[in-house]
Amino acid sequence: MSKEAKARIKINELLKEAGWKFFDDNQGKANIVLENNVKITESHINTLGENFETTKNGFTDFLLLDKKGFPFIVLEAKSEDKPALIGKEQARKYAQAQHCRFIILSNGNSHYFWDTQRGNPVAITKFPSPDSVEGYADYKPNPTGLIREVFDKDYIVSTQKPDYKTDPAWISESTRGQYIQNNGLRFLRDYQLKAVQSIQEGVKQGKDRFLFEMATGTGKTLVSAAVIKLFLRTGNARRVLFLVDRLELENQAKKAFSILLKNDYQTVVYKENRDDWRKAEIVVSTIQTFMSKNRYKRLFSPDDFDLVISDEAHRSIGGNSRAVFEYFIGYKLGLTATPKDYLKNVDVANQNNPRDWERRVLMDTYKTFGCENGIPTYRYSLLDGVKEGFLINPVVVDARTDITAQMLADTGYVVPVSNEEDEEGEENKVDEQTFVRKDFEKTFFSDETNRVFCETYLQNALLDPISGEIGKGIVFCVSQSHAAKITQVLNEIADKMFPGKYQSDFAVQITSWIPDAQQFALNFSNNNLGGSANFIESYKTSKSRVAVTVGMMTTGYDCPDILNLAFMRPVFSPTDFIQIKGRGTRKHEFSDQITDTAWKKNVGSKQKEQFKLFDFFANCEYFEEDFDYNEKLHLPALRRGAGTSAVGIDTGGGGGVVYGTYESTRTDALKALRETAVGPEGMRVDRMYYQKFEEQIKKDSFAIEKAEANDMEAIIKHIEENIFDKPEEFFNLEKLRSSLNIDRRISLREIVEVIFGLKSYFKTKDEMLDEEFDKFDSRYMPDEKQFTPARNFFKTYVLDPEFRGKVDEGDFAYIMGSHAGGESLRKLTIELRNKIIEYVKDYVSFNQFV
Repeated sequence: MSKEAKARIKINELLKEAGWKFFDDNQGKANIVLENNVKITESHINTLGENFETTKNGFTDFLLLDKKGFPFIVLEAKSEDKPALIGKEQARKYAQAQHCRFIILSNGNSHYFWDTQRGNPVAITKFPSPDSVEGYADYKPNPTGLIREVFDKDYIVSTQKPDYKTDPAWISESTRGQYIQNNGLRFLRDYQLKAVQSIQEGVKQGKDRFLFEMATGTGKTLVSAAVIKLFLRTGNARRVLFLVDRLELENQAKKAFSILLKNDYQTVVYKENRDDWRKAEIVVSTIQTFMSKNRYKRLFSPDDFDLVISDEAHRSIGGNSRAVFEYFIGYKLGLTATPKDYLKNVDVANQNNPRDWERRVLMDTYKTFGCENGIPTYRYSLLDGVKEGFLINPVVVDARTDITAQMLADTGYVVPVSNEEDEEGEENKVDEQTFVRKDFEKTFFSDETNRVFCETYLQNALLDPISGEIGKGIVFCVSQSHAAKITQVLNEIADKMFPGKYQSDFAVQITSWIPDAQQFALNFSNNNLGGSANFIESYKTSKSRVAVTVGMMTTGYDCPDILNLAFMRPVFSPTDFIQIKGRGTRKHEFSDQITDTAWKKNVGSKQKEQFKLFDFFANCEYFEEDFDYNEKLHLPALRRGAGTSAVGIDTGGGGGVVYGTYESTRTDALKALRETAVGPEGMRVDRMYYQKFEEQIKKDSFAIEKAEANDMEAIIKHIEENIFDKPEEFFNLEKLRSSLNIDRRISLREIVEVIFGLKSYFKTKDEMLDEEFDKFDSRYMPDEKQFTPARNFFKTYVLDPEFRGKVDEGDFAYIMGSHAGGESLRKLTIELRNKIIEYVKDYVSFNQFV
């Protein structure tokens, strides 16, 4: 079968999946006709056979009609061996002739949707449904109005208090500062203005996707509010969706937008307003709410939101979450504090490397927002903020105990282990067990070390400049169990340091195991955790001084009066390191927390000028000296008892054996403590913000040439004939599969497509299954109550040959009684079960999941 015929078959199936009907499907008028307006039926297509591309009518275009039978969408189809985008200009002319606004470009494998009134073709994973495109047609943005909108630093203030310029308290310079504070007025800074203006410039260039890379503490929420107002005010959006990935960020965003924009626009949290969210101009939600049971497809139309903003974009649109983001039409804006530039080549032989995932997500993020070259729409780094006086760098407190100093050394921390007993039960053989930093609180445990950590923190922490208490701080632990230990030790020491002052509430654990943890985090930020103004009536500060967490408070958590941060865990991810450090970089005026006017005037300004970063595992040193930003990245070697891994796997060498966990009873003491203020040049991990990287250029000229021509088959043949099984490397497909360590059987074509950027990464088995089920779900849209059992049955039927065989044989009694998939089968309607079976047999290849 020719490549054109293959493309035709795929396009036909994609159209059916999206709900487009051929005219002989008993649906009335045709949805699909050929370019010359000759209607086409499936039987007609089938009779054309493999020589379809040579027929008189040719394999050129489809014309998709609307419900009234008028031309609606031009679908320009190319054969599989040609890029879909080469049909762009041909489709444009045809669309103009047919008065169509929308175009689909496809070669059966890659597809683009193009709204000719808005900008460039956008990559899509499936064809839009007839109903969704009806929504597209109603959306008519006014880019000219957006580009010409004039605004200044008071763009948000003019919504908060429109008449502020005529208020005597504003006019008088002596009262202006207090007036701004009393009314919570938020003026845009110069760099924030530039961020919003970069949107205008992007729209002027025909772009509809944007990415802001702005350091923590630079006011991404305020900038978002200005962007939202820009789109709503100029008629380029009727409603905005603001997506976050955590519950506390959902409430935080709702509160912020209400304060900033409530006089002009209403903000709601979707799950709190399920019945009347359409009354609001701004809808805030977690991505998880929309993802649950594919709710976004069942309860929303693609045109419900004309601007979608993704907070912490590299997290909230990762993996399958991107489907939510792509479902809605209109403009897209991503916000991230995490730079991409320091992420270089990753060791593809170790897919379990967390940095490989990190790089993959970030690269996908930039590509998703139209920044394939790695340059965001607007960038404002930590160093920019420090240089201009808006952010602060930390004072690093590098503290190492006797034990951790050895764990950080090349030789590791070695302990003797007895492993054999004689007939009388006496131990008679002693071996060695070696631990390194990654083992702490995982396989190696030391209460003494934890106690030294806590004592060092409390004895060296910055103090609150008003109350003289231990300054507020966040401690980051290895695990929730570790957090519980640290919380207990901190409270025990605080009870001795401050007798009777705290009732085991000096430190509070804030992790997912703790009921009301989200509220605790909010209270800590609002200075109300454990109470407020407990010791000085006129000074509003939280009674609890330390929040102990693992991952809940790493991103998007706003608590500007933090004075102390502590790494009581090793960190190997630059993203995590930057995010955690960012919790302390915001400036703060402590005197603003004083409620007594006379006392406040007497105290004067008490600015936050620094914060301490307690580093008990040399994380700062690692990212400054050891982390390789330019070569392939490998996690630091786990140097264990001469060649064994954490789980006792032989990795070469000889000598010691790892027997499992080890609980140390040895006393530990602080070995070294060094404080270093980070200068204006910042840490090395920050300096990498300004550097870009290029992927390794493929050296095979033939492959490069064929890749440019999109001739994947030629590249595959070339590899099989000229590269596989040749000295010196003896490459072959099985070795490549093994080295990639993907949980399914990948093809050589996939490998080639990833190498040349046609695919951004290798999808896991679960990701591909979710994709396949999503196609089924889009076609049949089962009731929400049937969604979970349908998905579970679908996956089990695809993955489990025994289950599939019993289902095909009709042996449901066995399945109901003996198989784990019986529960899903029991909850399915017979009709839906049969649809799944039929769909899987027709459209899903089992081989790819082996």
